[in-house]
Amino acid sequence: MTPIPPLVQSLYAAARPATQPTPDAGLDAATAFGRRFVETLQNAETTARQALTGGADPHALVTALAETELAVEAAVTIRDRVVEAYQEILRMPV
Repeated sequence: MTPIPPLVQSLYAAARPATQPTPDAGLDAATAFGRRFVETLQNAETTARQALTGGADPHALVTALAETELAVEAAVTIRDRVVEAYQEILRMPV
């Protein structure tokens, strides 16, 4: 059996925690996405109000609306993937 060099051992030890995620890692990511999504919508709403009253420039409004559109498209894509996964699970034989 060939001995494993110390450099490889240290690299493996550093990478190992990444291969063993914590049980709440997915939940934290989903929560962070939800918070960012809500913040994006709130920022767009605030910018739209300011633009209507003359407090924000049109460029800021267009940027906020584009960010909101991307956020909604991402949320819809994630929802579609979750529904697809659920349907795939339902099709599995028991």
